[in-house]
Amino acid sequence: MPHGGGDDMLTRHVRTFQPTASRAWLVQAAGGMRRSVPMRRTHPAGIFEGVVDASSSDASPGYTIRVETRDGRHEIHDPYAFPPMLTDFDIHLLGEGRHWKSYEKLGAQLHTIDGVAGVNFAVWAPNAESVSLVGDFNGWDGRVHQMHKRVPSGIWELFIPGAKAGDNYKYRIHAHGTFADRADPYGFGAEVPPRTASRVIDLRAYQWHDGEWMAGRAARQGLSAPVNMYEVHLGSWRRPGDDPTRWLTYAELERELVPYCVEMGFTHVEFLPPTEHPLSASWGYQTIGMFAATSRFGSPHDFMSLIDALHRAGVGVIIDWVPAHFPRDGHGLRQFDGTALYEHEDPRKGEHPDWGTLIFNYGRNEVANYLISSALFWLDHYHVDGLRVDAVASMLYLDYSRKDGEWAPNCFGGRENLEAIELLKQFNIQVHTHFPGVLTIAEESTAWPGVSRPTYTGGLGFSLKWNMGWMNDTLRYMRHDPVHRKYHHDELTFSLIYAFHENFVLPLSHDEVVHGKGSLLDQMPGDLWQKFANLRLLYAYMWCHPGKKLLFMGGEFGQWREWNFDESLEWHLCQHDSHKGLAKSLADLNHLVRRERALHELDFEGRGFEWIDCHNWQDSVLVFLRRAADPADFLVVCCNFTPVPREIYRVGVPQAGIYDEVFNSDSAWYGGTNMGNAGGVLAIDEPHHGREYSLSLSLPPLAAIVLKPRR
Repeated sequence: MPHGGGDDMLTRHVRTFQPTASRAWLVQAAGGMRRSVPMRRTHPAGIFEGVVDASSSDASPGYTIRVETRDGRHEIHDPYAFPPMLTDFDIHLLGEGRHWKSYEKLGAQLHTIDGVAGVNFAVWAPNAESVSLVGDFNGWDGRVHQMHKRVPSGIWELFIPGAKAGDNYKYRIHAHGTFADRADPYGFGAEVPPRTASRVIDLRAYQWHDGEWMAGRAARQGLSAPVNMYEVHLGSWRRPGDDPTRWLTYAELERELVPYCVEMGFTHVEFLPPTEHPLSASWGYQTIGMFAATSRFGSPHDFMSLIDALHRAGVGVIIDWVPAHFPRDGHGLRQFDGTALYEHEDPRKGEHPDWGTLIFNYGRNEVANYLISSALFWLDHYHVDGLRVDAVASMLYLDYSRKDGEWAPNCFGGRENLEAIELLKQFNIQVHTHFPGVLTIAEESTAWPGVSRPTYTGGLGFSLKWNMGWMNDTLRYMRHDPVHRKYHHDELTFSLIYAFHENFVLPLSHDEVVHGKGSLLDQMPGDLWQKFANLRLLYAYMWCHPGKKLLFMGGEFGQWREWNFDESLEWHLCQHDSHKGLAKSLADLNHLVRRERALHELDFEGRGFEWIDCHNWQDSVLVFLRRAADPADFLVVCCNFTPVPREIYRVGVPQAGIYDEVFNSDSAWYGGTNMGNAGGVLAIDEPHHGREYSLSLSLPPLAAIVLKPRR
């Protein structure tokens, strides 16, 4: 470390700590020559001191240090001779909580200063007594690289020459007389668990090839566009046939998952949290690395390549993002600098009773900045097309899953978490400002108003919201034996009372096939044929209902077993006709929604839906219209929720002419009885259901048909 030379302003005293060196020299260029001067050992632990010419610019180290160790002589740069990288303006913005791209400043940033390549490390730990870097570059010796504290910000910083991409590292934090090695909160990569070190990553080394997708993304996933999401857990979608205990790598997923999504007609894939997490059994929802793609399946560049390939194939990528809580693991954020820095000190605000995790302190500027910056990071560096925010309800309410006396009210005496509400609003504002066309999706299970309405109208600002009410009501209805369904008809019709209050996603997610619920196929009543017919009917009804769609992996081909994160899906079932037929019906529904404007263009507007008959509870039949923005472009959807075939079933329609049967879930192609309407039916001038014309239809058992007027 260079120090001023007293009255002699042309010299600087340099001290360095080299515990493994027996001798050291200062090396400095002068007049085109390199001059080395022996350094004096001032402490037996390895402290050396020397003098250099300070006439060169203070912005340049101006010297190197040659050390002699058991391995020979090495020439190194002095980390303490380099100026700090963070500017005063950076520090100011970080303190205000408005440095939206703080991921470009904090963490491990690759830099070259005056021709010297290295890594600038910066970490926020205001209450630490000292912070040092340990890693591959210093033999994990905490004495070597003590960091500078930027007072009063509490940010510790140090540039380490020679550190490089691929190096593992941690911060050794000294607080209250103890030392703890912590992973980097802003780390871009990590070791494969159970190892816990962060890793220096050169994110900009990856060359993207998805320019066409990015240019047209806003139109592809606007509110009027078709959005059919395939929810995927990377570790259990498929396992190698020769080793079912091994995960597929990102590269293997690129080869297998991308063509599968295209074949099945999904517009988007949604990954359960791909962020680094210590416990695989958490499915990624207890994350440690908010900026690190999990290393279980390969490198960050490999994950980028997977996303790139999906984009080139025309498939968007949504990731689950978890700002609601974080785990207690010792290398993570808990008591990061010896104090409750990222979490609340008060357990009534800082602990999740259900999950045993900790809650972020959303009211602290630096913490809010950390979270919003994480969201922007995935959109920026990974070209992600949307963020599904997990457990929003738990963020909105201070009394979420708590009994009286276990929560503290807000400053107005209410149960709303005002700081979390402000964070969610700011998150949506910044995401939509920096990355127009990106989707933000809330998993929110309460009646909180305006979740998917703009912040300037008082909403939270999300693009979409999961419709948990529709999911619960519909699955409850489908579990009933068909003979009893007529007594529960309102469980199907109720969703249309509120269907346009929010921009809804209809989710059949991973949560519906775990914890003893069984698979979707197993939840259907009846014998084997009826189970498959019921599930095909459920999907047809869902895909024709207003709202965007989400289906968890395995549901598309009828997995029998409840989802297990530690095993592959039951792909061997696809050799059977019933499972193949189910998958084919789902693929055809995806393509139908993409092809027919009436099934996606007005998902969030009442003018896109009309009941034809919602009152026939005795027969458990629903008939409705879906319309496109052009009112003349419409479809008629008829659903028969009983195993009773219904011949000569009259349905009122808006106009005369031939109606083509464009989808029939009872097709023999899908494993059904092949009952239908011979490809089409003529509307006659006979009023019914309050309409001037009507169709005489054959409604197949436990099936849905979709009819389109020929134009």
